[in-house]
Amino acid sequence: MSPGHRLRTEDAAALVPTAFRDAVGRFTAEDGGVHGPSGADWADRLPRLLAEVLDDWQLEVAGDARTGWTALVVPVRRDGLPLALKLVWPHVEARDEPLALRHWDGRGAVRLVAADPGRGALLLEALDASRDLSSQDVDSACEVAGRLLGDLHVPAPAGLRRLSDFAQDQVRKLQDTEGLLPRRMVERTAGLVRDLTSDPACDATLVHTDLHYRNVLHSLPGSDRPSWLAIDPHPMAGHPGFEIQPLLRNRVDELGTGSAFRYLVRRRLEVTCEAAGIDEDEALAWTYVHTAMEARWAAGGDDTSGVSFNIALLKALDG
Repeated sequence: MSPGHRLRTEDAAALVPTAFRDAVGRFTAEDGGVHGPSGADWADRLPRLLAEVLDDWQLEVAGDARTGWTALVVPVRRDGLPLALKLVWPHVEARDEPLALRHWDGRGAVRLVAADPGRGALLLEALDASRDLSSQDVDSACEVAGRLLGDLHVPAPAGLRRLSDFAQDQVRKLQDTEGLLPRRMVERTAGLVRDLTSDPACDATLVHTDLHYRNVLHSLPGSDRPSWLAIDPHPMAGHPGFEIQPLLRNRVDELGTGSAFRYLVRRRLEVTCEAAGIDEDEALAWTYVHTAMEARWAAGGDDTSGVSFNIALLKALDG
């Protein structure tokens, strides 16, 4: 495709991996939580949407698409400038991504060039998708992630989902799920949520909430941008301590077992908190809550190994 020559829908369809269409097609409209289309309906419309946005923004396809759980990202060019076009199935976690990216304005995060929230379309600066923090040793990766979190933690703009509301809703659902976690873990989670959400600072900060190793990409060679930048936020108005858990539930094979597991979990938390300027005790409390949520979500997806891992993680975080 060249500027001025609209890509046909059938050609756009060839850019969308079949496996991605099948995967996103399993989501129901209720899964999205925003009164949008089902994943299947959105996937059916995706080729036409892609062709229309490419045409409207005068973009030229510059490479193969990449996919996440709910998004298609296509390398593009406009007037010779490399960019990335992101199309997202409408769901509540992605709803405020453009608001957060505008608020950060490239500080610690990928820069937003244009957005069409009604169509779930974002035009972003291009980053090096082949280089993420998975390639770094864990201590270095946690230090980089922590420094980015320090940049990202600014006063929350109006209109974001509130962590206090989210946490209270999640703990009610956890209490209603009989036998998922030992009773003492459920009671501890409920007590922590009650105490943590009573603090006005609970909803004061713009938080990413999904900053793991693959959601940090390197800038392009020769770029004047910082070396590492965050992508794909699921933003909330919340507390910085809620941010640590994604760094614990990824690269799990490097955590070991037994006493090593507890030490290495705490080590990741300590390194990240020091780099980010997050109070470690507050991070421990919020990470315990976040992990209990992850256990419930794993159970809802029949992920028994995920439930077992999160119970082990709760034990490592306790005390």
